[in-house]
Parts: sequence; structure tokens; C-alpha cells
Amino acid sequence: MHEMSLAEGVRTIIEDAAAANAFRSVRAVVLEIGELAAVEADALRFCLDVVLADTVAAGAAIEVETVPGAGWCIDCAQTVPMRELHDACPRCGGYRVQATAGREMRVKALEVD
Repeated sequence: MHEMSLAEGVRTIIEDAAAANAFRSVRAVVLEIGELAAVEADALRFCLDVVLADTVAAGAAIEVETVPGAGWCIDCAQTVPMRELHDACPRCGGYRVQATAGREMRVKALEVD
């Protein structure tokens, strides 16, 4: 389950931010996760509950904002929506679509005290 290693990365980001900005606790963690990122949000929330215990973010609310998938269709020369990697272009049916959005995952914001 790669969500555990992602959760550990989020913990590191939070710990580094706490050290740099001297906050005492985190009320909420806002994450952006792309539709094409292959991250199971519920599994990530569970892993975050585990790895954030005994940190400044213990008990913090985890908010997930989904970033829609998009790609550039080489055949259409247009940006098209994507729900899955390697899907056909919804406009022309071709398979020469390169993902341009929706593969990312990032910590967007921390609500702190």
C-alpha cells in the first residue's frame, strides 16, 4: 500500500513546517489529489491517522480536494478530460493522449494554532 509512504511524506512536510513556523498544533490538513494519481483517499486518511498520532497534527481533520484529470490529445490537438490513464480521447477515440493534469498530490494548506 503506497498510501502509507505518502502519509509518511505528508508527516515530514508537516513536521518541517512546524519547525520552520513554530506552530503548536494542526487543526486541518488540506490535500489536493489528482484523479489520475492512483491514490485511494480513504486508505490515505487511515494511514494519516496512524502516522500523525503523537505529532503536532494528531487528530487533525483531513480534507481532500480532487483535481480533475486532463490530457493533451495529439490527434485532436486539444486538451480533453481524462478519468483514467490510457483512456481513449473522448472526442476522437484515439489513444495518443498525454496526461497534463490530475497526477499530482500535494499538501495545499495547513490550518494551525
